[in-house]
Amino acid sequence: MIEKLTGPKRAEELAKLEAWAEVPGRDAITRSLKFKSFNQAWGFMCRVALAAERLDHHPEWSNVYNRVEITLTTHDADGLSARDAAMVRWIAEVA
Repeated sequence: MIEKLTGPKRAEELAKLEAWAEVPGRDAITRSLKFKSFNQAWGFMCRVALAAERLDHHPEWSNVYNRVEITLTTHDADGLSARDAAMVRWIAEVA
């Protein structure tokens, strides 16, 4: 089973997040990204999808034209885990 982030480790990981916010009422984080075009937004989503498969960790997301909304949580852990922190770091590199 995947371990949920708690205590000091959770605080440490959340402190590293840039442009991410906690989701009220959920143990999840979210971020909104805006790109120059639909093509760039879609390309970003494709790169994240490939990484999500490698990491076995899939985001909740939506896309409208040049905007992508992403929410991360680890369903197997009922909240944030190290997988979410790894996905945030990967998304930062791509975005």
